[in-house]
Amino acid sequence: EYNSDLFERETIRRLLGHYETLLAGAVAEPERAISRLPLMDASEHARLLEIGHGPAATDEAPATLSGLFEAQVARTPEAVAVAFESERLSYRELDQRANRLARHLQTLGVGPGELVGLCLERSAEMLVGLLGVLKAGGAYVPLDPGFPGERLAYMLADAGVRVLVTEETLREGLSAHPAEVVSLDGDAARLAAYDADPFVSPAAAEDLAYVIYTSGSTGRPKGVEIPHRAVINFLQSMEREPGLGPEDVLLAVTTLSFDIAVLEIFLPLTCGAQVVIASRESAVDAEALAALISSAGVTAMQATPTTWRLLLESGWSGDSQIKAMIGGEAWGWDLAAPLIERCGSVWNMYGPTETTIWSAVRQVQAEDERVSISGPIAETQLYVLDEHLQPAPIGVPGELYIGGAGLARGYWNRPELTAERFVPDPFDPDGRLYRTGDQVRYRADGSLEFMGRLDHQVKLRGYRIELGEIE
Repeated sequence: EYNSDLFERETIRRLLGHYETLLAGAVAEPERAISRLPLMDASEHARLLEIGHGPAATDEAPATLSGLFEAQVARTPEAVAVAFESERLSYRELDQRANRLARHLQTLGVGPGELVGLCLERSAEMLVGLLGVLKAGGAYVPLDPGFPGERLAYMLADAGVRVLVTEETLREGLSAHPAEVVSLDGDAARLAAYDADPFVSPAAAEDLAYVIYTSGSTGRPKGVEIPHRAVINFLQSMEREPGLGPEDVLLAVTTLSFDIAVLEIFLPLTCGAQVVIASRESAVDAEALAALISSAGVTAMQATPTTWRLLLESGWSGDSQIKAMIGGEAWGWDLAAPLIERCGSVWNMYGPTETTIWSAVRQVQAEDERVSISGPIAETQLYVLDEHLQPAPIGVPGELYIGGAGLARGYWNRPELTAERFVPDPFDPDGRLYRTGDQVRYRADGSLEFMGRLDHQVKLRGYRIELGEIE
């Protein structure tokens, strides 16, 4: 007997099945600890592992991020790649300017494994800087000019940055450091003298593409090491779903120091679309953002729930051609419902920096009536595990672990923290899993319900903040 106001029939059937399995396990092994007794039979265990597996990658691709961009340059050299205010750069022009910068960086010793600081205001030059570092074979370390000087100084020192790409107006704001400075505007004449022809980057799939710093519980930010192979798997999966193509215009609103900016910059540039860069001022001004969406003919935008709420509260009427991608922190139906009414499609994006931006993508439909996580991207596994690293049954909370092609190498110069957060995969002797610290549970339909954090981390406007760092 059960209260049908509280329980569905399938829930009770699962509970009975778990109880039967528990009793059978206790009788079979009476000396076994209760915490180690099984709740699920073999078929349910196998199903829980199966529903968390994303599809296999199907496309062949260049080994590096710069190679993926260069392949697109060859396909659409005259198409507009980037727009910022009144400036436009074609794919060919952007490629040539990045090639010149890359050749200069190589004369300074930049190559695979070298971390290059990147401190630039939002503009077309920001993309030149990004691509120039990658083409030279290095990995970029984004340094937001709006960050406190103390944090920027720590990141420069911790990453061991020898070369810093910046611009004249920002030089004074950076604390004293030993890095050699390349100023995109101050050194413009010197850079223009370099050959702009294509060349093959010395980087390989396993080399680092970027190291991005996130908040640290010890009070010190930690650098997450992301290799090219992880970014390429991510971009190819995003191109398929939510989907982006040559006809699209994506509005980039996110600082480079937040890893979701990788989608906003590189997804358009590797599938022939156009990226429109919003200035720092426009990105936080709802009326300016709405005007830019309209004037630029934007068809796709990714932002945190805070930015989308900002737009709605300003009276934005929406646009039926816009693909709205939302992630960075938990959000609910109060935001989903008005966006579904105003946009062509709405997508929930979930994933931590350590597994390369987004690990799961789900389109939110009007009939859903709630926002949930599901749809692991290509070559990605999502597991809800208990404290013994065994699958938690449907409806039972556990910690979300993520495995697959998107996993970071680890944390820069933090082997102990890497070992703590990246653990051996109990279902694959050659694999690793990242402990997200997110508590979730499976629903009967295979989607995941987010239930909060298992630690003291909080999210503010999408940023991960450790309270220890505030202290």
